[in-house]
Amino acid sequence: MVDGQERHEPAGAGGQQGPHPAYEVSDRILTLPNVLSALRLVGVPIFLWLLFAGHDIWALVVLALSGISDYLDGKIARRFNLVSRVGELLDPLADRLYILTTLIALAWRGVLPVWLVILLLARDAFMAILILALKRIGQTGLPVHFVGKAATFNLLYAFPFLLLTLVPGRLGELARPIGWGFAWWGVGLYWLAAVLYAAQAATVFRRRSVAGLATGTAAS
Repeated sequence: MVDGQERHEPAGAGGQQGPHPAYEVSDRILTLPNVLSALRLVGVPIFLWLLFAGHDIWALVVLALSGISDYLDGKIARRFNLVSRVGELLDPLADRLYILTTLIALAWRGVLPVWLVILLLARDAFMAILILALKRIGQTGLPVHFVGKAATFNLLYAFPFLLLTLVPGRLGELARPIGWGFAWWGVGLYWLAAVLYAAQAATVFRRRSVAGLATGTAAS
């Protein structure tokens, strides 16, 4: 799932990320956070096979381990200054793949309505077009926004609970309202983040346009 091709910036860089301390982004590949992110990627096809095969409990275990590793790799990277460009690629990629595969599998299993899957995929298509438009003017990404992170958080928490609704009995009944609560918050924030990223992109386009006019005036 695309989320603005987000990139981490130090505090005060564009004013979008908030009061996080600055940290150095290295070119290192073999780090513990990167290993955890790579293991999460390896878990994606396993998770998908378990869901399609009907092994719901084991699929839930893989999803839970993915969530734990997602928390740990970011925490370790920031705490021990192990933030890397590879990690900034692998971590969101794993998040998006888990969301995408879970959407498809839960829709196939009849837990999610198809229109909800289309709504989320339409948002991703919108963001993909926005990113391509930015790349055409030389902009490679947008500052990370907490709303986008909150949307991903809600969706990643929604899916385990929605997966539990497949378990017959009281547990499945209890999981349903919790899962849908996280899901609706996730969908709403997901689209709100898209609007905020579009506003950021509009500012970039406007500044480039003004800069282009100024350059043209100076040249003439």
